[in-house]
Amino acid sequence: MPISVLNRRQLLALAGTATAAAFASRFAWADTSHAGHGAHTGHGAQPVGSGLDLDSDRWVLPEPRKIKLATNLNAVCLAPVAVADSQGIFKRHNLEVEFVNFGNSTEVLLESMATGKADAATGMALRWLKALEQGFDVKLTAGTHGGCLRLLTLDDGPKSFEALKGTTIGVTDMAAADKNFFSLMLKRHGVDPVRDVTWRVYPIDLLSVALEKGEIQAASGSDPLMYRVKQQPGFAELATNMIEEYANMSCCVVGVSGELARNDTPVAAAITHSILQAHAWASRNPDAVAEEFLKFAINTSKEEVHAILTEHTHGYYSVGNTFVKEIAVYARDLKNVEVLRPRTDPLEFAESIHADVFA
Repeated sequence: MPISVLNRRQLLALAGTATAAAFASRFAWADTSHAGHGAHTGHGAQPVGSGLDLDSDRWVLPEPRKIKLATNLNAVCLAPVAVADSQGIFKRHNLEVEFVNFGNSTEVLLESMATGKADAATGMALRWLKALEQGFDVKLTAGTHGGCLRLLTLDDGPKSFEALKGTTIGVTDMAAADKNFFSLMLKRHGVDPVRDVTWRVYPIDLLSVALEKGEIQAASGSDPLMYRVKQQPGFAELATNMIEEYANMSCCVVGVSGELARNDTPVAAAITHSILQAHAWASRNPDAVAEEFLKFAINTSKEEVHAILTEHTHGYYSVGNTFVKEIAVYARDLKNVEVLRPRTDPLEFAESIHADVFA
């Protein structure tokens, strides 16, 4: 239906300069000096990104164009996309958007783009990459923000990734982005996520119950439920995906159909620019986004949505070479935890699924 510090982020913003080129070379195969689990730059920072002018009208289409955008309208981290239409962001780009809500069904969402049933979509990189390795005709155009995955324990439970060796971790889906992320973090901290821990699937609303009963020693999931659980007495947050080098990377991405990327690049650019602009606007106006998002969300409140948004980094985005480097880091680490194929070259893979629509 139609719905009308000089920190590493700032270094990423210099992409395309000699400074950024030198930095990117170091960043590509990565930061092995692990910071503390909670290390990340401030929540709700103003847009820094990787050099794209978000205020430019360069990517406004010359005439109106109808498009279908697949997304999960109930995901708080995608709230900026859900409210972009009411804020006139799509309209200013001459886009008439019809939202197609696929919820958490990633494969169906990607197939909808690959087969032309949707023009573009938003979702989590760590959920998409395995499917894209299998050949969906979808191209990634940008990273939109960071944050939204959490690993919780009890107050008297494990306090580090290392302490999770030999434990059972609850998840909602064995292919979920959070399960993939915390698997790669376990690997980085000397715990084999395939052999040293047991993963057990639960309905999302039973994860906290399983923790309290001692059936699991940690629970992995996404917002808003995991944010809600961590507010309750007796629960502690062991980690989020805002740690180590991932604190300065995108976790959610924009994808477009391969056909659109090849044959109608201006439209792909307009869609991507609109979505990035929406996230930047959200980072400056979390109250307005929280209020508007209540039209789409269930069982939440303005206060909760605002709190969650300000714990994410909607002021950060990545495009071009910076984005490719980020995807390559994810691909490398997913390969290390046996999610991607052993023969997959991370950088080549990242380049093959990327479309530089702003070139």
